[in-house]
Amino acid sequence: MNRISKTVVGAAALGLFLTTAASAPALAQTPATPERAAVDGVDAQLLEAMAADLGTDTAGAQDVLRFQADAAATTDDVEAAAGEAYAGTWLDESTRTVYAAVTTDAASAAAVDAGAVPVEVEHSLTDLEAIAAQIEASPVPDVIPSWWIDVEANDVVVDVVAGGDQIASDFVASLGAPAGAVRLDTGAEAPETFATIRGGMSYIINNQSRCSVGFAVQGGFVTAGHCGVAGDSTTYGSFRGSSFPGNDYAWVATPNHTPVGQVMDYAGGAVAVKGSTQAAVGATVCRSGSTTGWHCGQIQGFNSTVRYAEGSVSGLIRTNVCAEPGDSGGSLLAGNQAQGVTSGGSGDCTSGGTTYFQPVNEILQTYGLRLLTS
Repeated sequence: MNRISKTVVGAAALGLFLTTAASAPALAQTPATPERAAVDGVDAQLLEAMAADLGTDTAGAQDVLRFQADAAATTDDVEAAAGEAYAGTWLDESTRTVYAAVTTDAASAAAVDAGAVPVEVEHSLTDLEAIAAQIEASPVPDVIPSWWIDVEANDVVVDVVAGGDQIASDFVASLGAPAGAVRLDTGAEAPETFATIRGGMSYIINNQSRCSVGFAVQGGFVTAGHCGVAGDSTTYGSFRGSSFPGNDYAWVATPNHTPVGQVMDYAGGAVAVKGSTQAAVGATVCRSGSTTGWHCGQIQGFNSTVRYAEGSVSGLIRTNVCAEPGDSGGSLLAGNQAQGVTSGGSGDCTSGGTTYFQPVNEILQTYGLRLLTS
């Protein structure tokens, strides 16, 4: 049988995988000032990236960090002095200026004393936050994917997808917010979570069925062909190529997510993928899949042909590793070497079984893909 799950799941069941942050720089043990602490121990690569973005050198980037640290202190001083009249601050790094929005003359004078340039506005930050909280507590229409407080414009911005202007306008009117306190930004794109794509994790096809990621490649991941055809949508992108029967391979492009050269071990960790050197018959291999997790066994043979109900598939790796529906497309590893993606077989992970895998190198060669390693 094929190892695809036909269980339908809703969007709320989708997992959130956070990208791994770069190693945190060591902090100075006894910084003399906040400005000094802002640059002590900062990673050199971060400074270089900042410098490139700012069009300066690393010394210039360090100067910006010192300004930011000083500006944070200025912001604290303005907020404390202005009280309910405080409406937010923002920076102009090119002129090293801190602007402070305030609603009264007294708060404006306090901002000057703190070293900021005052901008008198109508709505306090407390008022804008209350409007944002009111939106949060309301039945927000689907045409509104996000909202945020723009302290420079002194309003709450409500993002609206194309075609949703009237619905969004009616919703904003129902809030009863003061005039000018809420602004519609039309033509926005609906945001989505950014996932780290690892072998073995689940994905949903056309909101109807579930398979597992095989291996991360540049721009996406490889998986089983019977999981979907070119154009089918998935949790993380869309199928760009697929072949089944005859073969059982496919690849999915994930332009808004981050594939990495790892495979989930379903024990709280991940196994690094170092290459795709083919193992020999008798070699111990392990499989990762979203239904049954991590299971191991041995390679029994190569170039196997299997006659599924949908048609024959040839050139497969035969193993005595178990698998079940939903594990389709998942990763097969020999140590840290990628071997193949789960196709189908017989049995289960209670009584044991036989599972076949589409060799990964054939998929890479067919679509001209580069396996990601770590």
